[in-house]
Amino acid sequence: MKVTTNNLEEMRHYRRDTRATLIAQRLAAGCSARKAWNSAIEHYLWPLIRALDRRLIAFCWPIKGEVDLRRMIVDIQTRQGWRTALPVVLERSAPMVFRPWTPSTDMEAGIWGIPIPKTNEIVWPDLVLVPLVGFDTANYRLGYGGGYFDRTLGCLSPRPLTIGVGFELSRLDSVHPQPHDVPMDFIVTEAGVQRRQENGYGSDHR
Repeated sequence: MKVTTNNLEEMRHYRRDTRATLIAQRLAAGCSARKAWNSAIEHYLWPLIRALDRRLIAFCWPIKGEVDLRRMIVDIQTRQGWRTALPVVLERSAPMVFRPWTPSTDMEAGIWGIPIPKTNEIVWPDLVLVPLVGFDTANYRLGYGGGYFDRTLGCLSPRPLTIGVGFELSRLDSVHPQPHDVPMDFIVTEAGVQRRQENGYGSDHR
């Protein structure tokens, strides 16, 4: 579906249909392809994280064929000594919080059944790795439609650096961002690193 106006209803339909298409394509690619893409993403992402030197990193538990960063996150903990955390939805339509995570952390099912740390401790990351359903050349992302990351990032001060992680098959000409959408500082796919520029468009490093 091509969006030709700023009509909000048309925009909602576009995002809903595009989201469903991209998730289906991601799952249809198969485990072997996603595993290979995942390794390439880690190849680009690991040196970027080290260069940014951020010591408390939030990531997401993978769902629906997303990039799986758990192995790299464990390496970050053991090799760099950095802390890591997972986002947690405590209340629908409210900003998320972050809870610390290690491989030995007790977990429980959160909203939508996604595993979350079984603790009340809250931490605030200085770098967030954000999953992408879709993304564009201006580093805007298409998520799952709940607006949780935009809502959370919009209220954090100082705002953490953000790296969107996803597969090249999710690249779009535009996600048609809305005023509340928060662009990523970087986007990393199996093809390389895309950095957001002051003009609002990404610069590729592949």
